[in-house]
Amino acid sequence: MRKPDYTQLLKVLNKQVPDRPTLFEFFLNDPLYDVLTNHQFAGQDDEMAFLRKRIHGYNNAGYDYVTMHGSAFRFPANQKDHKSTMSLNDSSTIYDRETYEKYNWPNPEDFGTTNLDKAEKELPDGMKIIYYGPGGVLENAISLVGYDNLCVMLYDDPELAQKIFDDVGSRLLRYYQLGVNRNSVCAIISNDDWGFKTQPMLSPADMRKYVFPWHKKIVAAAHAAGKPAILHSCGNADEIMEDIIEDMHFDAKHSFEDTIEPIEEAYEKYKGRIALLGGIDVGFVCTASPAEISARSRAMLERAAKTGGYALGTGNSVPAYVPHEGYFAMIDVVRKG
Repeated sequence: MRKPDYTQLLKVLNKQVPDRPTLFEFFLNDPLYDVLTNHQFAGQDDEMAFLRKRIHGYNNAGYDYVTMHGSAFRFPANQKDHKSTMSLNDSSTIYDRETYEKYNWPNPEDFGTTNLDKAEKELPDGMKIIYYGPGGVLENAISLVGYDNLCVMLYDDPELAQKIFDDVGSRLLRYYQLGVNRNSVCAIISNDDWGFKTQPMLSPADMRKYVFPWHKKIVAAAHAAGKPAILHSCGNADEIMEDIIEDMHFDAKHSFEDTIEPIEEAYEKYKGRIALLGGIDVGFVCTASPAEISARSRAMLERAAKTGGYALGTGNSVPAYVPHEGYFAMIDVVRKG
């Protein structure tokens, strides 16, 4: 098992060539963590056991970091149980000015950085934390208001919509500020899904008015602490990619899907301007043979070998339905050469 070296990931995020091929994944899944830790923590339900499982799972898989929330801070909403599919209107909590005034906005200060405090004691030498949020600015606004309702609110009561975006954005900014200066944190992920298959969820003009200003402040907070900022965002970002690079100044972009733009095409388009992470399509990892997955992963690493700014991983994450043999076929290209 190779030893973690977070400076290799930092080279990728700084659009450089790492000394060795580097892996990146936003998150894995509980059964896979069990496999990666040889079931060492299986059956232990306490929070510390889960943190240990996640840290050592990432380490044993060959990652140079572990991703985690800094605390239990989140925006409570009337969330229904997660099912195989769900409506973006299911959790609506704020409908109008009256329900807005009644909503009990959480304070990130009340939650501190309890997860970071615990995790720092478990980190292997050479490993650091990538700190990510409880959803992003747009995701939480949609969760609180409902997607359809939010679209109507932007037309009927833009002042109220602005208040909600600002209440969400200011608290997320403070959440990141609480943890980004920690020595154990090497980077942040601002995780906020922005698009459908063909376009952003809101018009680019509305994204620039309500959503992007807060992400720009979050990135600035990371940069003020000397840390890179990664954007994890699903959907078609073609219309707003220049905003991501030139206005918000994200250091890296994650989440790619073959039906939108294969990672190979995105890398040729944006290499040298922003680091690109992952991109081996989740559907491909689920359905292709291990030999095909290995070949595509190896070819992508070879494509980026001279220019840099790339780490290998899936297009989004590794949910439980991803076959283990497909996942290992991908990462073993890095782990075993």
